[in-house]
Formats: sequence, structure tokens, C-alpha cells
Amino acid sequence: MTGEKDTGISIWFFIGMQLLIYGAMIAGADLYHHDRPGMHEVVLKELRAGLWWGLCLFFLGVFYCWKFRPKRG
Repeated sequence: MTGEKDTGISIWFFIGMQLLIYGAMIAGADLYHHDRPGMHEVVLKELRAGLWWGLCLFFLGVFYCWKFRPKRG
């Protein structure tokens, strides 16, 4: 079995895509809902936890997608 070429796509690439998408959704939701009045006020809203968490997930997803991208040729 030595010498065979791995032609599959790494599962970490798909996990990176999922992190990237979820990060963009969480950060976007925080940006959208930050200054809008709602039914419930969030305690410590000014810390923007959704924005920071979303950006962390987004950039982790970018890193995983770049690191484990499918090889061409």
C-alpha cells in the first residue's frame, strides 16, 4: 500500500468551511441586532461577545480551509 496517492478531501477542510460559515452568521447577527431594541436586553451587551466569538470562528475556519485545502494535480 505504499506509494499510493491520497485522492480524498480531508474532513478538516469541511470542518473549516462549517466554522467559516457559522462564524460569519454569528458575527453578522451580532452586527444586525446590536443597536436594535428587542424584547429582552442582554446583560453586558457592550462587550459584543457575539461579534468576537463569530470573528474567532470565522478566522479559525479560514485557517482550516487554507491549511487542509484539496491539493490540485
